[in-house]
Amino acid sequence: MMKMTDAMQAVLNRYPDALYVSTCGYISRDFYNLQDTTNNFYLLGSMGMAAPVGLGLALTHPDKTVVVLDGDGSFMMNLGIIAMITAEQPQNLVHVVLDNRMYESTGGQKPVQFENMVDVARAAGYGHAVQVRDESEFAQLDGLEGLTFVQAMIAPRTEKIGKRIHWTPQELVERFRLEPQKG
Repeated sequence: MMKMTDAMQAVLNRYPDALYVSTCGYISRDFYNLQDTTNNFYLLGSMGMAAPVGLGLALTHPDKTVVVLDGDGSFMMNLGIIAMITAEQPQNLVHVVLDNRMYESTGGQKPVQFENMVDVARAAGYGHAVQVRDESEFAQLDGLEGLTFVQAMIAPRTEKIGKRIHWTPQELVERFRLEPQKG
């Protein structure tokens, strides 16, 4: 299984110009430490809200690809959002769930979840839904257009977590606010 940062890098390689929304906890911290740009909107303490924020961005900026980096626990925390996403059918949204089978940021508790989130996403109405277990399997995304769901199976962390995001939520909003209007 791949590391979280390897999965994130594979997504960044596929969607280098996308707007990114990352869920709270280690996912935002890892993403911040991997590649911090004004295209990235990090959620701090808003578990389950990355997909709703991503949906809003996708609907208001249909000319931009929007990638949501969600966690398996965060995804399950707000499972109802997939009904709203699929009702709206944003063709520019890529919803990536980084699935390590635990609430890693809070101590490794096991969340209640679906064994195969891909089947759930397909049944809900995502146009494309794939599961990946290593970086090479991200090639399944080549040529796909439209609403896409990715369940990325990742290993639990073995390395130290990187530095914390130093901005307040208000500063993050201000920093990101004008990014979608850029060229």
